[in-house]
Amino acid sequence: MTAGLARRDLHDGWSVTAAGGPAPEGLSGVAIPAAVPGCVHTDLRAAGLIPDPYRGTNEGLLAWIGLVDWTYRTTFTWTPDGHDRHDLVFDGVDTVAQILLNGRLLGDVANQHRSYRFPVDAALREGDNDLVVRLRAPVPYANAQSLVLGARPRPYPLPYEAIRKSACNFGWDWGIATFTSGLWRPVRLESWSGARLAEVRVTATPAGDGGTVAVDVRVERAPDADERLSAVVSVNGPDIGADAVPSSDAEVIGDVARVLLPLDEVQRWWPAGHGDQPRYVVDVRLVGDVTRDATHRVVGFRTVRWDTTPDAAGTPFTLVVNDRPVFVKGVNWIPDDALPVRVDRARYERRLRQAVEGNLNLIRVWGGGIYESDDFFDLCDELGLLTWQDFLFACAAYPEEEPLRSEIEAEARENIVRLASHPCLVLLTGNNENLWGFEDWGWRRRLDGATWGAHYYYEMFPALIDELAPHVPYAPGSPFSPGGGWDGTAQTGPHPNDEAHGTMHLWEQWNRRDWPTYRDHRPRFVAEFGWQGPPTWTTLTDALDDDPLTPESPGMIVHQKAMEGNVKLTDGLLAHFRVPGDMETWHWAMQLNQALAVRTALEHFRSWAPHTMGAVVWQLNDCWPVTSWAAIDGEGRAKPLFHALRAAFAPRVVTIQPRDGALAAVLGNDTDREWAGTLRLRRLHVDGTTQDEVEQPFRVGARGTATVAVPASLAAPADAAAELLMAETGAERGFWFFAEPRDSALPAPALRLTAAAVDDGTLVTVTADALARDVTLLVDKVDPGADAADGLVTLLPGESVEILVTGAGTLDATALADPRVLRSANQLVVR
Repeated sequence: MTAGLARRDLHDGWSVTAAGGPAPEGLSGVAIPAAVPGCVHTDLRAAGLIPDPYRGTNEGLLAWIGLVDWTYRTTFTWTPDGHDRHDLVFDGVDTVAQILLNGRLLGDVANQHRSYRFPVDAALREGDNDLVVRLRAPVPYANAQSLVLGARPRPYPLPYEAIRKSACNFGWDWGIATFTSGLWRPVRLESWSGARLAEVRVTATPAGDGGTVAVDVRVERAPDADERLSAVVSVNGPDIGADAVPSSDAEVIGDVARVLLPLDEVQRWWPAGHGDQPRYVVDVRLVGDVTRDATHRVVGFRTVRWDTTPDAAGTPFTLVVNDRPVFVKGVNWIPDDALPVRVDRARYERRLRQAVEGNLNLIRVWGGGIYESDDFFDLCDELGLLTWQDFLFACAAYPEEEPLRSEIEAEARENIVRLASHPCLVLLTGNNENLWGFEDWGWRRRLDGATWGAHYYYEMFPALIDELAPHVPYAPGSPFSPGGGWDGTAQTGPHPNDEAHGTMHLWEQWNRRDWPTYRDHRPRFVAEFGWQGPPTWTTLTDALDDDPLTPESPGMIVHQKAMEGNVKLTDGLLAHFRVPGDMETWHWAMQLNQALAVRTALEHFRSWAPHTMGAVVWQLNDCWPVTSWAAIDGEGRAKPLFHALRAAFAPRVVTIQPRDGALAAVLGNDTDREWAGTLRLRRLHVDGTTQDEVEQPFRVGARGTATVAVPASLAAPADAAAELLMAETGAERGFWFFAEPRDSALPAPALRLTAAAVDDGTLVTVTADALARDVTLLVDKVDPGADAADGLVTLLPGESVEILVTGAGTLDATALADPRVLRSANQLVVR
């Protein structure tokens, strides 16, 4: 009997074949080299058999892929290795398949969101072994299951709720419909003897200066294996000497063991902006006569809870880490590519480091995508980015019957265990918008008594978390009002999207109202809101072949998925700017309006802290080149919205806000030090002359907010179109314009630009000879790899700003000064 579990990846020699359905002539039955992990789209692209699905109008041309059955096949050699047991493990199959080894059916699978393990000793043979995965076309399968399970309300035509597959794979209001198939996560042969670790759960709990690591293991034993087994745990990390690594062990009783390992001194893990992220490696070994199996987890010591203690204003939703309330500066996250197999660790790191640059501290993984990868969560641990993972249910009623019910329990068990040891994980949520949908979207009548998912959100998931990870907070949905529940026929408690209680989603502004009306709301925590804008110019023009390119040209419409998206873009612009007549200026206007909308909302929400204790913007990223709500487009380029996020979420901010019919300057201090000084308030003419001013002392406590009333004389302009209000202290300043840009007297752009080579790239200096509002460099037009470190800067006459441009070496000042590149709001006002 050989000691120790051995893992062998089975990623070589795969082919994929169109086995049924409307494949193009000449493709059916043809073996195409396949990558594993991978998907049919990437295999067909690599073989030159399909065009880029993201380009132009190709999406519709490739819809046939989701109607075709595909067969993956490989052959691997094996010789007896002395182990008792051999298992085939599939970490991710997309989605419905039969798996066969040497002609023997191992099993049927039907869930993209979990792994599968098959004992193969009876099928494995010495020499060559034929492994076949027969995938069923996802679109007809989902349609057939919808007939079996019964139709359910949803916002899109195809029944994504009837199949355990990423909902946005069927298309969303920002996403291409790809209908992927493939082996999207690793495949391997595991060989073991005696016993293996079937489940490992690790928690790290601080107490005073020390802490405790608790490890719960469940083992699987080989038939007739009866050796005495122990779980042995050791911990290494900061302040632990290499010559004195603490360890402990416990005997496996039946198939479980629990090991507690106290540590006298540990360092606390903190979110980004609050401290460091020290981590500890917990090694776990299963030991019998020899070491049978081993694994490890990387943990951090912190406490976490959400304070939902009712107060006079309703029910807060305040994140508390290590007994410190944290104002959540968040973004929603979707799969970073509509073909998720293309997202590797390096790409995750680029995107998440962008999030840190944007002063963010939380990423919400939205419920219509995927349970994010181990790399994603490990990087969030490292960077201090808090995470909130939805269970994968979004905007639809979900059947509670078999076969979905058992699959959903299996996927939930696996992912709770997989994610629960990460210090970054601060919330698991039952679904996205389904509780709200049941109340307000006409579901009850259309369901006519059919199940809709309440059992999962109110019963199954909380029970599983209580069993497997009681230290992880849970909410039944987003939005959700604490105190809500389900009595078997109706939801109880406050409305799930009540702004006085818990989390809220705000979509009326984008859909029907203008963005200044964000100020009409004082939510306790806003978990979704946003505004659309096109991707960067380079991303847009690289993806489209339209000639001429217009907001309504064919490719633009394919890359605009929102219902009446262009109408809403226009309606949302007109109160602030006129609609430009040329495409490039239209592009800038829509990007700027997106940034202004979200910045206005964020500054408003933050000004109400601690009543409001978090804002999670929809959305950080895109999965392809598209007009959307994202701050970073599908090619990873930052849009002007990204600068708005970074500014609104800066450690210290000054903004001017309406308060009870007057104006007030609000200072936000998200640092550990008191902030005190003198606030200078000035009413200015657009020519830069001061019309009135006052200075007032201020003091803001650590992690606090202070409000300074603006005197009535300052808030009453003589000429609203030509005047503005500014509040400043040190480098922090905020503006209030008395008129919308289109009605204002903003002067023609009068900007001068110089550029100098520096070690990191090009240092650009922009000087304003007249008031310049929201100065931004669209540097991708000069070089596709260029990135500007700042944007949306308002300059008074005579002021300058330095902006570092990286990623493209030294850039030419003349190219950077081109009005197509050096943008401002002024360009949209002066005709």
